[in-house]
Amino acid sequence: MRAIWHDAVLAESDDTVIVEGNHYFPVASLRREHFRSSDHHTVCPWKGKASYFDVVVGGDVNANAAWYYPQPKEAAMQIRDRVAFWRGVEIK
Repeated sequence: MRAIWHDAVLAESDDTVIVEGNHYFPVASLRREHFRSSDHHTVCPWKGKASYFDVVVGGDVNANAAWYYPQPKEAAMQIRDRVAFWRGVEIK
């Protein structure tokens, strides 16, 4: 699987975990040059507190387009150390 935005491959892995229709990529599969930390957070009742990355390709920024759970709740441990995408990021 690949995560792509603006023709740039953000992550690539044969080992994604699908939760609620989202592919969670291993952190090690990220191409770090396309990510910067965001101060944005959300809370899921069963997964826990999510943190976000902005996706950056060239001069374009897709704010909060990648998320992860640094300390997922027990029910979501399968997505620990994994990142998912939205906001126009294509998963193919």
